[in-house]
Amino acid sequence: MTPLFKKFLGINWILILTMLGLLAFGVYAIYNASYFRETGDLALKWKQQMTWIGLGVPFLFTASLIDYKWVRWACWPMYLAGIGGLVYLHFKGIEINGNKNWVIIAGQSIQPSQFAIMSGILMLAVVFGELPRMWPVFRRPWLRIIVGGLLAGIPAAMVIKEDLGSGLVWGPVFLSMMLVGSIPFRYLITLVLGALCVIPLIYFFVLKPYQQARIDTTWYLLTNQMEKVDTRGDGWVPNFVQTAVASAGFEGKGPMSEKVPDQRSIHRNFFPEAEAFSDFIFSVICEEFGFRGAVLLLTGIALLLIQGIFMAFYSRDQVGRLLVVGVVTMFFAHTFQNAGMNLCMLPVIGLPMPFISYGGTFMIVTLFLVGMMQSVWVHRNISPVRKKTVGGREIRDDDDED
Repeated sequence: MTPLFKKFLGINWILILTMLGLLAFGVYAIYNASYFRETGDLALKWKQQMTWIGLGVPFLFTASLIDYKWVRWACWPMYLAGIGGLVYLHFKGIEINGNKNWVIIAGQSIQPSQFAIMSGILMLAVVFGELPRMWPVFRRPWLRIIVGGLLAGIPAAMVIKEDLGSGLVWGPVFLSMMLVGSIPFRYLITLVLGALCVIPLIYFFVLKPYQQARIDTTWYLLTNQMEKVDTRGDGWVPNFVQTAVASAGFEGKGPMSEKVPDQRSIHRNFFPEAEAFSDFIFSVICEEFGFRGAVLLLTGIALLLIQGIFMAFYSRDQVGRLLVVGVVTMFFAHTFQNAGMNLCMLPVIGLPMPFISYGGTFMIVTLFLVGMMQSVWVHRNISPVRKKTVGGREIRDDDDED
């Protein structure tokens, strides 16, 4: 049996099956949200989603079977490439619905922010897990916080300037990786309190008017101040999203809304066509499949995240543990925000739901990151260092072979 085949057999297949179930459910949900569209391109989004999944699968298995120790030297060029993509976005990006988050390359729309967060997770894993071992000076927590904060803050600031939702993902990712990266609690508490003090300043002096309006609308809906909600303007989508979720009941209106007259299907008539199968896919699922469908979806994602935490415990080193924690936190942040805004409990901020929402760039990045989690699991029993005898004494050799 070849070592590569042994690695293939050692993949966590329970995680793979969970992921495949979510992907299949996502394709079916996108079909329900798009098949009836008059525009041909929108009606075939579910087929395009299957194409993106097919393109992402090679990245999944390639990342799974290669030892993740390569991130020690590849994180820097990948990080710089991510920054370069954000710079290119600033000059050549196209704006859609107020967010300048896409660039056109070879006729395809690409989100550089997704590649930036991916490379940022790899970089932070090395900073918090590898630098203290390579250079003892980085064993000082405050120094690791400064270096990691700069590396995460630069791309986060560049993304927030154009797309608040994608930029906010950096916050929980950075905080969770600091927690696992042996940063004392006193530093974490200080940073959290400092961030809470800065939030009002960001609201009044950094956010754009339409972003402030989204936050205000969510607050009015939560506090039942409907008279202050502009249902013809900023409150249009949240109002109908809330209606779609609330009217579904336990069983929902049935796949493709066959159980009720078509005019009662909220997502068909009042959701933005280009966002019903991406940002608002969770509310489509709630309306079509009801409470039980929403619980089934969230349970599947929770099962995948719990398996990720389990894999982190069995990591062979700190870098692998940080990689898995960063990926799990990113998936959780996307799920929490997407479900929250579809339930009108959080402001409408465009974050896709992992494995479910339509998106080419995000799907490929998601499958690649799942592959990195699998790499940590597959190589958990391979020692990251070995000892060799030189001059009658044992020394560590970090450049070991598998």
